Amino acid sequence: MTVTESLGALEERARRRTGTFGDGALIVCDSLVRIYQSEGVEVQALQGLDLLVESGELVAIVGASGSGKSTLLAVLSGLDVPTAGRVRVGPWDLMSMTARQRVDYRRSMVGFVWQQTARNIVPYLTSAENVAFPMALAGMPRRAREKRAAELLDVLGVGYCADRRPAQMSGGEQQRVAIAVALANSPEVLFADEPTGELDTATSHDVLEGLRTVNRELGTTVVVVTHDAGVSEHVQRTVAIRDGRTSSEVVRRTHTAEDGTESVVAEEYAVLDRAGRVQLPREYRQTLDLVGRVRLALESSHVSVWPDRPTPPRGPHGPQTRPHDEPPAHTGRHAAVPAPGTTDEEAGR
Repeated sequence: MTVTESLGALEERARRRTGTFGDGALIVCDSLVRIYQSEGVEVQALQGLDLLVESGELVAIVGASGSGKSTLLAVLSGLDVPTAGRVRVGPWDLMSMTARQRVDYRRSMVGFVWQQTARNIVPYLTSAENVAFPMALAGMPRRAREKRAAELLDVLGVGYCADRRPAQMSGGEQQRVAIAVALANSPEVLFADEPTGELDTATSHDVLEGLRTVNRELGTTVVVVTHDAGVSEHVQRTVAIRDGRTSSEVVRRTHTAEDGTESVVAEEYAVLDRAGRVQLPREYRQTLDLVGRVRLALESSHVSVWPDRPTPPRGPHGPQTRPHDEPPAHTGRHAAVPAPGTTDEEAGR
């Protein structure tokens, strides 16, 4: 297959595509933009971010401070309004909702767990009363409230705290009660903002296991936003955000060996967004001195990217990639390359 034939086949396949981006997904962010003013300076917190989350997934969104992850969480939870793009959670269009609809959305569709437990639970109520409180606001009968509160506390392993007030519980117990409060009205999605940020390692493990239990036993979609890379080990998929865009994903799958033993295999991928942009890992750019313009070559099964140096020897499908030029197999990265014309800042930051 020649390069021309390959391009023609790709263009024909694109023309045959039907449907809308994200059809069937529970959470859809399509070229999502959020711009705000800070001390007279315009800040682009989200710069055309794409994200899909399927129903029933357990996903972590990670990134350094200022990457845009907290802004994304605020938009998805209905606490902030996006500037442009498209964002949908279930049947709710977050771009066009009224103030009243946002209240209904936060009451029925999503639950939220803050990093500070004081924002999740009322200090003078017991755990059972805290969990029952949102259900009382929704008009649920008292007996049904008491039954569900007890069930949720048991699922999260803190049933013994039902009659305790927050001051009588540890930080980890408080956070698990907070998760139960967020689940009181049976939301389809649970958002957690740095749920382990104020906890030690052992306690953090208990809280994350609680979120896994909720995802597994109740079928609730869980999205955790954190700067703690260790959270990744507890989720099925980790999405990294950098400079207001998704930059990479780590997907974990269970592999069964021939002898029947199971192990979890993690593979890391670069993310090619709908505008054709990809953020190349910093170590790749530094190793090959990829700065400014780069050469692209469409091979029979992949796209290669080359520094802007004298053209390497050409084969039937463009520049030949020598075995030692390929990424080490153990990295697990499978990076696509943006279309010609993408700037270094778009492709490499």
